[in-house]
Amino acid sequence: MQQIQVPENNAAMALICLLIPLLPFIGFVINGLGNGKLPKSVVTLVGCGSVLVSFLLSIYLFISFPAGSVGYTTEIFNWIKVGSLSIPFAFQIDQLSLIMLLLVTGVGFIIHVYSAGYMSHDPGFGKFFAFLNLFIFSMLLLVMGANYAMMFIGWEGVGLCSYLLIGFWNKVTPYNNAAKKAFIMNRIGDLGFLLAIFLIFMTYGSVTYSEVFTQAPTLPVSSEMITAITLLLFVGAMGKSAQLPLYTWLPDAMAGPTPVSALIHAATMVTAGIYMVLRSNVLYTMAPITLEFVAIIGLATAVFAASIGLFQNDIKKVLAYSTVSQLGYMFLALGVMAYSTSFFHVLTHAFFKALLFLGAGSVIHAMSGEQDMRNMGGLRKALPVTFITMLIGTLAISGIPPFAGFFSKDEILAHVFEHNKIMWAFGLLASFMTSFYMFRLMFLTFFGGFRGTEEQRHHLHESPKSMTLPLIILAILSTIGGFMGLPPVFSENHSLGNFLAPLFTASQQLNPEAFGHHMDHATEYMLMGISVVVALIAAIIAYVIYVSKKSVPAAEGTETGLHKLIYNKYYIDELYDSIIVKPVMGLSTGLYRFVEKGIIDPVVHGFGRITMGGGRGLRVLQSGAIGSYLLTMVAGIILILVLNYIMR
Repeated sequence: MQQIQVPENNAAMALICLLIPLLPFIGFVINGLGNGKLPKSVVTLVGCGSVLVSFLLSIYLFISFPAGSVGYTTEIFNWIKVGSLSIPFAFQIDQLSLIMLLLVTGVGFIIHVYSAGYMSHDPGFGKFFAFLNLFIFSMLLLVMGANYAMMFIGWEGVGLCSYLLIGFWNKVTPYNNAAKKAFIMNRIGDLGFLLAIFLIFMTYGSVTYSEVFTQAPTLPVSSEMITAITLLLFVGAMGKSAQLPLYTWLPDAMAGPTPVSALIHAATMVTAGIYMVLRSNVLYTMAPITLEFVAIIGLATAVFAASIGLFQNDIKKVLAYSTVSQLGYMFLALGVMAYSTSFFHVLTHAFFKALLFLGAGSVIHAMSGEQDMRNMGGLRKALPVTFITMLIGTLAISGIPPFAGFFSKDEILAHVFEHNKIMWAFGLLASFMTSFYMFRLMFLTFFGGFRGTEEQRHHLHESPKSMTLPLIILAILSTIGGFMGLPPVFSENHSLGNFLAPLFTASQQLNPEAFGHHMDHATEYMLMGISVVVALIAAIIAYVIYVSKKSVPAAEGTETGLHKLIYNKYYIDELYDSIIVKPVMGLSTGLYRFVEKGIIDPVVHGFGRITMGGGRGLRVLQSGAIGSYLLTMVAGIILILVLNYIMR
């Protein structure tokens, strides 16, 4: 098993590791305390600058990381020490945490810059940046922690920030409801995660990664305890990463400002579940039953969410269901033990999905807040930069070469093809639907005639440079990002896979067959060709319907048949409302009326009335008249003398 090393210059590395999350936290404190008092320029400088410096420090850690190393830990202080339980506040720096650091701080900084333009007229500008900084701090704790307890603290922190930012415009009741829905549904997953941590400590006597993974092989493969731990961990991942059946909160999370959707609900927080499984890859390799379950849930989510995206008309809702579907792809890869491939898609997805969300924000900004694509059309002339960059993002997510999504998605499908041909076919179906709904989005938004109001037409303009520059940077990353993982038919050097390889050494020793097999080039070419053709066919169908035939989706409420079923998201929200929300509310109402009001209140009030009655009776003794006090005293003395005489 791999042993985590300690760097020679431990003090310096500990300081750098501490500063990376600490700087955004300082930004949160400054902007939070100065909300409404600090100038927007200062808020922007503090909010963006703190994340930028963290990004630069992360780059330094990445460059200075020893090649081929299994990583190192830096302990800041001994956090919890109770009996045999010892949990240090320590950071683990290895290949996985390093890339996540670059992703969180790099993409986070870009989105902070974008937010400076997007939120410039919002009265809660300072509060918004404070919440964003707090999120970055929490996410960095999650990915840097050297044990499950620290991961859980970061896990809960990003959940809190998600709640605060979804309901940022808290004067709008539906936005508050969306925030509460996200918070409550994630509590279900978090309970599973917490129970898994308890089981890990009971089994291994520690929650520190290096100690747990070193002891993991002492249990047999597929043991009941390993299976229980991994299933409970996955329950946590299902909540945070919006997998069936705990996915319905994510589309509603689009109520928050668009930069929030890009940063938290596309690029970083929602991939925390994938990060957790990758971090625990040794445990999952020893639990093949759990892996099969992960693959099935991931595939079902990918197909199910993609189908819902086919007929959505809210531009952000399309991207939301797309995110749920792409997260399903990542779990599908994890389920077939394509660990590095899943992480590859985490990275490319962060690039093109953040790009698409920010592009949608640029469209919404130009359309004076309009999000319904039926009221858009012909925007490519008024918004050329937004159009070109979103087109690149669409090509990337659709799997068109040479854009980033082509390489990562096809690598997933290739691994799934080796695992199970039927699962591969459903994965390909999800890919077809992805291409269709994304090109549908592009054609309805940027092609044809303008369908909005005259007021919106006069307001149309390209977004400021603070918003378009992040789009351009993300478009470049969405174009070249895939070259970090070239398939064997193009190059034997899979840069990302080789860099991540030391993380999976233990898993490889446990299951060499899953890591050692390579597909022949002819099959790989065939699979890539099929995937590209399927994506192009979907794009052509979307072009014929929405450009050639100039079709516009029907007005809400006029859908029929299958279209109506899909448009209404298979009525899953209504189902949950009927079988969970209403019964729980009914039970709560009954307990309130019959237990709270009928039993508890009368008992509590009864004790109160007895006390009050006794107080009123004794109050006459406190009249303030000296004569009364003397009479009472004399009566008391006589009573004592009589009792004393009787008891002789």
